[in-house]
Amino acid sequence: MRGALNARDLGGYRAADGRLLRRGVALRSDGLNHVTAEDLGPLAALGLRSVVDLRSMDEVRGAGLDRLPGGVTLHHLPLLAADFDIFLLVRDALADHSPQRQRALLGDGRAAALMTGLYRWFVTDRVARERFAALLRLLAAPEGPPLLFHCSAGKDRTGWAAALLLTALGVDRGTVRADYLLTNERSAPVVRRALDDFGARGLMREPELLLPVFRADDGYLDAAFAEVEAGWGGFDAFWRDGLGLDDEVLAGLRANLLD
Repeated sequence: MRGALNARDLGGYRAADGRLLRRGVALRSDGLNHVTAEDLGPLAALGLRSVVDLRSMDEVRGAGLDRLPGGVTLHHLPLLAADFDIFLLVRDALADHSPQRQRALLGDGRAAALMTGLYRWFVTDRVARERFAALLRLLAAPEGPPLLFHCSAGKDRTGWAAALLLTALGVDRGTVRADYLLTNERSAPVVRRALDDFGARGLMREPELLLPVFRADDGYLDAAFAEVEAGWGGFDAFWRDGLGLDDEVLAGLRANLLD
């Protein structure tokens, strides 16, 4: 889609039992607030029943509401980490034109450390786990899919949600990682334009300081999975005790999403 370059179908990946994830039932995306009039036709053709927006209310107010075809139910499950607020970080960095202060905020690994902390928060924070679990329940509900879920860039919150879903279905970790990193390919033109714009407008002397925020990094994903292991000893226990989900939800996901 012209207005959502990171939109893609999770269909085609192979689950543990050999079945494939069906096409057109579970989709991930960046924000749908820039969807064009031409995009609405393809969106409607998907037959979407539900869209899940993981953006905070500040992000929605700043960027705008989703543009959706008629008949789609919008679920808002905001995920906001006060200590790892990437939206606020970028806003503050661009508002302060001092190269020294921008480097103090983002340089020497600070931006990457903040991102790693965010991914750990996805796992350790109770409310965050509840939000991700609510999304998985919607995907498992009889009238849930076709469902599209998204945040702003379709990278972090969306990336971890996709990793949870694919892992629950038994997709191997290498494939989960490859799907996560595909964001870098899809979003490269947007990231390049943004960084060039920040430099051209004099907002940043070193716009590349924001690359750790704008790019998917497998180290971030590894940090989230490491927290699963540290806190629950593995994904099966995390599914049950961390996310509060049971075999019925897993059966619903398999019934709805697998061929």
